Amino acid sequence: MNRRKFLQTAALALLLSLTARAEDWPQFRGPLGNGVAQEDKAPLHWGPGKNVRWKAKLPGPGNSSPIVSRGRVFVTCAEDEGKKRNLYCFDRRTGKELWVRTVEFPSVEPTHQSNPYCASTPAADGARVVVWHGSAGVFCYDFDGKELWKTDLGAVRNEWGYGSSPILHRGKVILNFGPGDRAFLATLDLKSGKLLWKYDEPGGPKTVLKGNSGSWSTPIVAQVGGEDQILCSMLTRVVACDPKTGACLWFLEGLAEEKVDLVYASPVVSGGIGVAFTGWGNGPTIGFKLGGAGDVTASNRLWLTRQPQRIGSGVVVDGCVFIVNAGPGTAQCIECQTGKVRWTERLDGGESWGSVVMAAGRLYVTSRRGVTTVFRPDPEKLDVLAMNDLGEPSNATPAISDGQIFLRTDGHLYCIAEK
Repeated sequence: MNRRKFLQTAALALLLSLTARAEDWPQFRGPLGNGVAQEDKAPLHWGPGKNVRWKAKLPGPGNSSPIVSRGRVFVTCAEDEGKKRNLYCFDRRTGKELWVRTVEFPSVEPTHQSNPYCASTPAADGARVVVWHGSAGVFCYDFDGKELWKTDLGAVRNEWGYGSSPILHRGKVILNFGPGDRAFLATLDLKSGKLLWKYDEPGGPKTVLKGNSGSWSTPIVAQVGGEDQILCSMLTRVVACDPKTGACLWFLEGLAEEKVDLVYASPVVSGGIGVAFTGWGNGPTIGFKLGGAGDVTASNRLWLTRQPQRIGSGVVVDGCVFIVNAGPGTAQCIECQTGKVRWTERLDGGESWGSVVMAAGRLYVTSRRGVTTVFRPDPEKLDVLAMNDLGEPSNATPAISDGQIFLRTDGHLYCIAEK
């Protein structure tokens, strides 16, 4: 094969690979971890008897979300009060269960009835799928279900259980391990499971004399000054780490609350600005500039406001973050630069623990009642386009891939597709 032909073939292979990956939803909140699907088509209307391509039965409820990678749909679900922790693999076209891998864990670790075991969403790269089963460890399988490695990072102990999800970045698995007395950011090698580095957050729960504390926030990767940095909302502050070494590059205080320290949502980024959220009602939300070195609280924090209870993460569109709150069941549009709330409106579908996602220029969020509200990212008003009720409770976030939506409820995994 001559050089020109080789380059053409290589370019075509790369294009096909990128196209395939662009259609996937391989981790929590999508390919870039920002809740946005690069899709120009997505279902608008569905219900129990409408636009359901298939549904697969699950053995019980769970707060983890489905992911989609190379023709497979993965989701976690526990049995036997958490003593069996399952990773399910389904055929995305038919909904057929291809395999299930079960980790036996006879010990009892604390959690809350509203957060069943297997609360962590898996992550995949098209050949490997990684799942965190809390105290049982981190496991990696190939797409045929063969176990490739497992890594024990220790026990997780918190009365509300665990729920942060691993993300993949340049051959690494990045995880916010905790909450509990042991809380840290960890990076594992995707091929071997070897622990590459661990960043222990100073001033953990033992030093916080409050009713409850912990970070369940899933990290994100942000471009800061042309370099990738890992951003995570930890117990009381936002931390930025070097993905290669784990060194803390900079941090920003402002997430501490008066009565408790609870963080659920991932931070969001708009250009050079970040927004981070806490979880308790009347807790702080902060806006800040990205970058710097060491403690940048004084120089980088732009604003701090008080918020309703928030569990799910938001989506940024044109400098505004659209987010749906838990307790009051309201949607909000907030300016990232100033913290100004452009509007707050109650959703008829009820409160949501799942995150907002975006596809085809529309925002989607599923309530705890199982109602998915579809609305426009309009900074002037709440513009609801559809409300779709599956009639089953859900705490999960939709996955959107190749014009289809994958939804997890307490009883089933659904594939939604318009004819």
